[in-house]
Amino acid sequence: MWVPMIENRAYNTPGARYFVEQDLNALFAKSAKIDTLLLGCTHYPLLLDTISSLVPKGVKVLTQGTIVAASLVDYLQRHQALDAGITRHSDCVFYTTDATADFDAHAADFLGYSVHSLPATL
Repeated sequence: MWVPMIENRAYNTPGARYFVEQDLNALFAKSAKIDTLLLGCTHYPLLLDTISSLVPKGVKVLTQGTIVAASLVDYLQRHQALDAGITRHSDCVFYTTDATADFDAHAADFLGYSVHSLPATL
């Protein structure tokens, strides 16, 4: 249910909070030993504030984005020739096979700034 809430831009509503709380309560009722949650879906970081406010104290909440980014930094530090060939400080261009307006709205939610994508040709 979380992904449709996010895709319908209803992730920051009282209803979303209610459903996230119900799901988390059910999860933590299964075990008091849970100490870490890994948000493995690319959509879930938009619920991070809500999730973090609802998990028991001491439970870590991790997102895949921070893990992937740290892994990439580590990889590039170990492969300096590849790192040296990366373009830095350039513009991002977004291509999508989806409707550009829909993609742009969702991308802005995730990135926190306006995006103007271009249609991709396959």
